[in-house]
Amino acid sequence: MNRRAAGFAGLALVGAVAVVLGSRDPAPTPASPAATAPAADPPRQVASLLEPAPGGEVIQVYKSPTCGCCGAWIEHLRDNGFTVEVIDEPNMTVVKSELGLPRDMASCHTARIAGYLVEGHVPASDIRRMLAERPEVAGLAVPGMPVGSPGMEVEGRPADAYDVLAFQRDGGTSVWASY
Repeated sequence: MNRRAAGFAGLALVGAVAVVLGSRDPAPTPASPAATAPAADPPRQVASLLEPAPGGEVIQVYKSPTCGCCGAWIEHLRDNGFTVEVIDEPNMTVVKSELGLPRDMASCHTARIAGYLVEGHVPASDIRRMLAERPEVAGLAVPGMPVGSPGMEVEGRPADAYDVLAFQRDGGTSVWASY
């Protein structure tokens, strides 16, 4: 392999590592023109709701890079045996719209698993039940951010009563579980 081909292979490896680690672009090298010129954001492609998330127990979580309760919910999922792929997204409104989430189901983070959406602080046990039963719904949601839901625990404050809703793409809902 000549020196130029080896250089391109090295850049490709850096790009692959960046993708695995969640970066959109590989880090520019000091010798590259991109190191001195600002790069334009690549066009964003949010996967379709019809396209299943990766196999197994992997759940893809779209969240704001600065959201603390999202991180606590992700830890709840990991503590309950899920492998979590975190996608930091500064414009969650666009993600929710592109994935087809009904507006009245919205919370702070949105996840995909096995062709379903999971919106907000849904308990891991309800996600497991959905995966086992495979209902004909678009997903599960805990609208808002009720205190006491996974990731929203507040020491010294009693938990709010809340429902986990099963929702359809057309906005229809039914109560999946109550807490």
